[in-house]
Amino acid sequence: MEWYQLVVLAVVQGITEFLPISSSAHLILVPHFLGWVDQGLGFDLAMHLGTLVAVLAYFRTDVARLGVAWIQSLTRGRRDEDVRMAWGLALATLPAIVFGGVLGALGEDSLRLPGVIATASIVFGILLGVVDWRAKRVHDTPAVLGWRGYLAVGLAQAVALIPGSSRAGMTILGARAFGLTRPAAARLSFFMAIPITLAAIVFEIVVMLGSPIEEAWGQMGVAAVLACASAFVTIHFFLRMLQSMGMTVFVVYRVLLGLLLFALFGWSG
Repeated sequence: MEWYQLVVLAVVQGITEFLPISSSAHLILVPHFLGWVDQGLGFDLAMHLGTLVAVLAYFRTDVARLGVAWIQSLTRGRRDEDVRMAWGLALATLPAIVFGGVLGALGEDSLRLPGVIATASIVFGILLGVVDWRAKRVHDTPAVLGWRGYLAVGLAQAVALIPGSSRAGMTILGARAFGLTRPAAARLSFFMAIPITLAAIVFEIVVMLGSPIEEAWGQMGVAAVLACASAFVTIHFFLRMLQSMGMTVFVVYRVLLGLLLFALFGWSG
C-alpha cells in the first residue's frame, strides 16, 4: 500500500467511525472510487485499534469509573447507576456479536455492494432523522434505560453490520427513541463502541493467527496513530456540535451519498 493511501484511509476511518455516516461504507467506497486494492485485514486491525485507543483516552475517567463499578459488582455486590450501566453495555454488545457470527458464517461479502450501501444509507439515515426530530423526552443519562432499553439499542447496533447503516447512527437512533438527549445518546454510542471494537479486534487477531500473512508493521503503526488522532478530534467536535444542532446535516449527507451511489453504480456496482 502506498503511503498516501494509508493516510487517506486511516483518516477516513478515524473521522467516520464515530459519526452517524458509516465508516465501513466509506472504507469500501473510497478504494472503490479510486481503484485501490483492498487494504487487508491487518490494516483494518490497526485502524480499529487506533479508534479504540481514541475513545478510551477521551472518556478515560468514565471508563475507569465504570470498570471499577463492574468489578465491585462482582466482588462486593455493589448496586448503583454505574453498575447498571456497565452491565447494560455488556448486554447491548451481545446482539452484534451473535449477528456478526451468523453473518460471517453466511458470507458478508454479499452485502458489500454499492446498492446495499446506498439503500442502507438512505433508509436508516431518514429513520435516524425522523426519530431524532420526533424525540420529546429528554434524559441526560443512560440510567433511564433498563435491560430492555440496553437490549433494544444493542439490537440497533447489530443492524449496523449492514454496510451503510452506521453503528454510531443506529445506536444514537435507538438511544434517542428511548428519550436520551442528543449528547447523552452520543456518549452512550461512544461507550458501546468500546466492547464491540474490542470484540472486532479479537476476531481479526484470531483470523490472522489462523492464516498468517505478511503485514507491513510500520504502516500498520502509522495507520493506528492517524486513526486514533483523527477519531479523538472527531469525538470532541461531534459532542460540541450536538449542543447546537441535530442530525439534519448527517441525514442530508447520507441521502445524497446514497443517491450518488445509485446514479454511479446502480444496485450491484
